[in-house]
Amino acid sequence: MSGPSHVEQETLHSREQLLGYLTSGMRRRDDWRIGTEHEKFGFRHDTLRPPAFDGEGGIEALLEGLVQYGWQPVREHGRTIALTRGDASVSLEPAGQLELSGAPLATLHETCREAASHLRELRSVAEPLGVGFLGMGFQPLWKREDMPWMPKGRYAIMRRYMPTVGNLGLDMMTRTATVQVNLDVESEADMVRKFRVGLALQPVATALFADSPFTQGRPNGFLSYRSHIWTDTDPDRTGMLDFVFEDGFGYERWVDYLLDVPMYFVYREGRYIDVAGQSFRDFMDGRLPALPGQKPTLQDWADHCTTAFPEVRLKKYLEMRGADSGPWNRICALPAFWVGLLYDDDALDEAWALVRDFSMEERNALRDGAPRHALKLPFRDGTLLDLARRALEISARGLGRRARFNDNGVDERIFLGPLMEMAEAGATAADRKLELFHGAWQGSVEPVFREFAY
Repeated sequence: MSGPSHVEQETLHSREQLLGYLTSGMRRRDDWRIGTEHEKFGFRHDTLRPPAFDGEGGIEALLEGLVQYGWQPVREHGRTIALTRGDASVSLEPAGQLELSGAPLATLHETCREAASHLRELRSVAEPLGVGFLGMGFQPLWKREDMPWMPKGRYAIMRRYMPTVGNLGLDMMTRTATVQVNLDVESEADMVRKFRVGLALQPVATALFADSPFTQGRPNGFLSYRSHIWTDTDPDRTGMLDFVFEDGFGYERWVDYLLDVPMYFVYREGRYIDVAGQSFRDFMDGRLPALPGQKPTLQDWADHCTTAFPEVRLKKYLEMRGADSGPWNRICALPAFWVGLLYDDDALDEAWALVRDFSMEERNALRDGAPRHALKLPFRDGTLLDLARRALEISARGLGRRARFNDNGVDERIFLGPLMEMAEAGATAADRKLELFHGAWQGSVEPVFREFAY
């Protein structure tokens, strides 16, 4: 949910331009990069409440404090709402969840160093302001009405529209946080294979990263409530995208899908124009009710591409979107899991062999069951844990063959450690927090802000 990207203001006249924008992201294998994004909840140390945007200890003050580290402020109507530094950015989700969108980097060692450096910078600014940060998939304590709203134009439009298409969209906006990885493709065939493997195994990531078992201070019956929320947010722009597995799927079919996704906004001269529910197809024909006679620019298409929220999303690259946010080591583990599976040919072949015979019903049953049951979800003759173990083995072999070493001669498999431990124990972070809630925490979630903060 970042702001408009800097794309040439070329007026769109043809479908080929839409396709060209997407295919322009294809890269030679030597140029493949890893882009890691993670969101986290801010909280005030004294009250545990989320910080407001304004004020001495607010989110804007925190952003402005980070400028000392070379970040450049991004302003909307005079307010600092994001930061950029090179190819990286810091942005705000609707309730002030702080997101690092990392630079495209060559190795997992680099992306993990980037995350660690960001958290160090953040702590140095946040602690004097009395603010801490927590990585989980769902805000464990506060109600929807307790969450602040950031002064960003696109969020005001989404806030009005979300309740018209689903029951949990405002919770998605204000009370969820995720970690995701953006990965490159070299051809249409490569994109299709990675997309299919990514979708089929996304429930495995949801289960391994499940860390949202609490709502308003109590167990909510789920292990990844964040993932469940997406099932009742907006059916026009979420889900498992069964058509990706159909014969003939490629960039053309993806363009059709995006054209069928209702619009949210058009950005013009520094302001967001509400076109929620209107059609990009009509926009292409100059028949958008909000802007009669006007045609979209490539910028408008780039923005529209960011308003679909399926489990895997294609822009100029593929985004893996199924994981809850978590602690520092799981920020590194998420890209490791997917890089191992998708950036090595043998691993990608193995992963496809693992999932290619899944039926549409099985894929959707995995997606629908993982939020509640995670690794314990029954699947075929076993459980989702069995599938997770096999996927982790494939990923580890893929990372081993990549042979990217740090200064100590250790390769990227080290970042799978937290996931391997979970798979061995058969327990997720959510399972462990529930044990603490019913045991040492004596029925309170407040200790999570002390014991699991960054």
